[in-house]
Amino acid sequence: MHCTDASRGQKLRALAPSHHRSPSLNPSSQASRTALATALMRSIHSRSAPAPLLDDTWGERLVPDAVRTAFRERALVRRDASATGTLEAALDDAMRANAAYPDVILRSRYTEDALQDAVARGITQYVLIGAGFDSFVCRVPDWAQGLDIYEVDHPATQPLKRQRLAACGVPPSASVHFVEADLSAESLGAALARSPFNTTQPAFFSWLGVTVYLTREANLAALRDIATCAAHGSELVFTYIDEAALHAGPEAFQKLRSDVAAVGEEFLSGFDPKTLGPLLRGTGLELLEDIDGHAALARYDPAGRNGLQPAGAAHIAHARVLSAAPSPAA
Repeated sequence: MHCTDASRGQKLRALAPSHHRSPSLNPSSQASRTALATALMRSIHSRSAPAPLLDDTWGERLVPDAVRTAFRERALVRRDASATGTLEAALDDAMRANAAYPDVILRSRYTEDALQDAVARGITQYVLIGAGFDSFVCRVPDWAQGLDIYEVDHPATQPLKRQRLAACGVPPSASVHFVEADLSAESLGAALARSPFNTTQPAFFSWLGVTVYLTREANLAALRDIATCAAHGSELVFTYIDEAALHAGPEAFQKLRSDVAAVGEEFLSGFDPKTLGPLLRGTGLELLEDIDGHAALARYDPAGRNGLQPAGAAHIAHARVLSAAPSPAA
C-alpha cells in the first residue's frame, strides 16, 4: 500500500546526510537518512521475517516514494552483479544486510514491551524524543488507547512526518501531540511546556539511536534534562554503544560504523556498561536494566529464526526518574 507522495520537492533535502550534529537530544538538522532507513527496516522485518518480532508495516507507507527510489538505486549500486530479483527485493536485501538492522528491530520490540508494562502500572503519557518516522501513532494498540502521545522532533523532520501521515490518511487525534523543537537551542522541558504534557504525572520516554552521535557531555546534559522535566516514577528507554567498541570493536561493529559513515553520520561517544548505573544516578535516574544485543536476541528470538546477528556492543538501557535530580555538579 502506498500513499500520495505530497513531498517530491523535498527529495534531495530528505536524503541529504547530516554532516554536522548539534549537541542535543535529537541532533538532526535535516530529515535524517537514518530515521527514514530505520522506518523501512521495521517495515521490511514485519513483512518478510519468518517469525517477526514487530507488527509495523507503516514505514513503507510513511517514507516518501522519492526517498524509497533513491534507497533502491543505492542498493542496486552496491548489489552483487550476479544477483537477480526485483528492485524492491534489492532494497529489502540491502536493508537486512545493514549492520544496524538487528539492533533497530530488537530495540523497537524492547521499547514497546517496556511501554506496555509501564502503561499497566498506570503511566498515561508517552514521549518519543527524536520520533523520526516511528509509526506508533498510526497503530496504537488496544492497551495504549488511554495514552497521550508526544512526538518531539526537529523542525526539519517533523513537518515531513506530518505531511506523510496526512497523505496516508492518518486522521488527527486529540491524544497525539506534535512538539516541534530544536533541542540544541532549548530544553526538552521548555519544548514540552508548549504542549499539554503534565509534569506532575509520570511519563514514559523513548530515546533511541541517538546517544552514539552525541558527545559524552551532551548525553549527560540530555539525561539530566529528562530527569528534570519528568515526574518521579517516569521511565526512559535509550540506546547506547559500549565505549570500548568505539576503539577496537569486533568486525560486525566496525561494519555498523562503516554503514553509518556511508550516510554521513559519525559515532562520537558511548558508555561503559560497568559504570552506567552510578553515572545515571548522578543525572537523576535509576538504572533498571541494561542488556546488550546478544541478550536481547536471546530474549526475543532464542532459536534464531529470523537470522538476526546484533552487535554485542549495542545496548538498550531502561531507567526510572528518581524523586529529585541532582545538580549538574553532582
